[in-house]
Amino acid sequence: MNQFPPLERRDLLRATALGGLGLGLGGLFPAWAQAVSPGIAPDMPTLSGEEIRLAIGHSRFSLNGRSGHAVTVNGTLPAPLIRLREGQNIRIAVTNHMDEDTSIHWHGLILPFHMDGVPGISFPGIKPHQTFLYEFPVKQSGTYWYHSHSGLQEAIGLYGPMILDPRDADPVAYDREHVVMLSDWSFMHPHQIMRKLKEEPGYFNRQRQTLSGLVGRDDPEDNMPLKDRIMWGKMRMDPTDIADVTGATYSYLVNGHGPEANWTGLFRPGERVRLRFINASAMTVFHVRIPGLEMQVVNCDGMNVRPVATDEFQISVAETYDVIVQPKEDRAYTLVAETVDRSGMARGTLAPRPGMRAKVPPLRPRPTLSMKDMGMGAMAGMDHGGMDHDMRDKSLAPESMKLGPGVDMIAPMPVDRTGDPGLGLEDAGHRVLTYRDLVSLAPNPDKREPSRSLEIHLTGNMERFMWSFDGRSLKEVKEPIRFQRDERVRVTLVNDTMMQHPIHLHGHFIEIVNGHSGYHPMKHTVNVLPGGKVTFDLTADAPGDWAFHCHLLFHMHAGMFNIVSIRPLEGEAA
Repeated sequence: MNQFPPLERRDLLRATALGGLGLGLGGLFPAWAQAVSPGIAPDMPTLSGEEIRLAIGHSRFSLNGRSGHAVTVNGTLPAPLIRLREGQNIRIAVTNHMDEDTSIHWHGLILPFHMDGVPGISFPGIKPHQTFLYEFPVKQSGTYWYHSHSGLQEAIGLYGPMILDPRDADPVAYDREHVVMLSDWSFMHPHQIMRKLKEEPGYFNRQRQTLSGLVGRDDPEDNMPLKDRIMWGKMRMDPTDIADVTGATYSYLVNGHGPEANWTGLFRPGERVRLRFINASAMTVFHVRIPGLEMQVVNCDGMNVRPVATDEFQISVAETYDVIVQPKEDRAYTLVAETVDRSGMARGTLAPRPGMRAKVPPLRPRPTLSMKDMGMGAMAGMDHGGMDHDMRDKSLAPESMKLGPGVDMIAPMPVDRTGDPGLGLEDAGHRVLTYRDLVSLAPNPDKREPSRSLEIHLTGNMERFMWSFDGRSLKEVKEPIRFQRDERVRVTLVNDTMMQHPIHLHGHFIEIVNGHSGYHPMKHTVNVLPGGKVTFDLTADAPGDWAFHCHLLFHMHAGMFNIVSIRPLEGEAA
């Protein structure tokens, strides 16, 4: 780990004073998430070593003068930073002080399946007032996080960051580091949010198209041609239906702090500053930029990539990106994490001294869905006014798909969208990262060609808020997705819906097939854009039963969840 440059004593005193103010206004923040942070210093209190104890319980969380109920780890929101080193063996005792079951999943970690922390799949969960001991070797390095996999606890505070330092020298040089954990928060209980989505999926969409938009009285992006409006109406679809839960109920946080609190990460001009971005949201995809600063992406989902310069990147739920910035001027910079639907933003500041601020840019015009998002990518840019776009033609469905009320559309011409920057970023006017820009720093470890191919469709009924794989929700799945141990498989995810889905496979890294053969980026979560598809290669080298699901929390709970079963286990006959 790089040497941490000392701050002036007066800066530390001022940061401590402002951090104390944050405690009074926002509840108890862990050391790494104080309102003014000098960075993750070697002497900062973190949870490390061979033995760690975590306590899960109920706490109050305050934001903008309101107070609500949270589920927290060791009494803080976000949870404490766990910092470990590659090669060590760890024992983490987790005690449940609540009257309901709980759990912790170590997101992106390679470990034995019975330590993965998914109730009903890898272990029974942590019962009320009981302690579970997680024991596993640390086999990797990078930026990761941990969160509950029980109920909807993740939405109300049970999440925290993990930094796994490499056994050998870090190939990424930096002088200072900050964790930047993005999340969404609502004082409406997540069970109530779920009920409202089931009753009216568009309940939180306050940016729907209006009649006045036909004559240009709304925002400029509402000026959709009449023939396209008629087409969308015919299909009973809404081109503004981009996020299920929006700024109508959510506040967006940086390290547990709302936009008004102005979380501030300190730096000295000229330093190389490593920002470890983690999207710990329940439902929010963010677009991240720092006006006036170039970002150099060096790590994605914990895995090192060849450095690539960008001005903005999309980070979907559960993804992580590490970037290096090198601010050379003695001034403040605004860190902007704008929601994909432009209904709000999380924001903070990078500054050489506490109390500094920079201009906060206004929210940009919200995007609307396009032909490509409808799964008609091959027809993008064509004149389709006279064409019939009934996407409810079930004859397009593959034989493996279960048809019924849970499938309301099939993408007729899905295309590979790994080269797309994200919804609303196509004409950003500056560099925007795409999956095709990512190249693994190290060669992919398994050079075998896949022995077979598998296609999995992401399906749903947006009007009924039903989500599934291949038309089957978890309760309808009779067989898990099966792989032979050490089998090499090419998997294509086809998104038949008009929502983007961050898909997470537990216990494995997947290689995104993006044109960089032998150096495909390795990820644990892949975002599949609407009407698009993503192909990845998987080496099924971790025996056991693993969760496979959309990481939009309410999509997962509505049914987009399955089990990947890899056999044989240790000691079993092949």
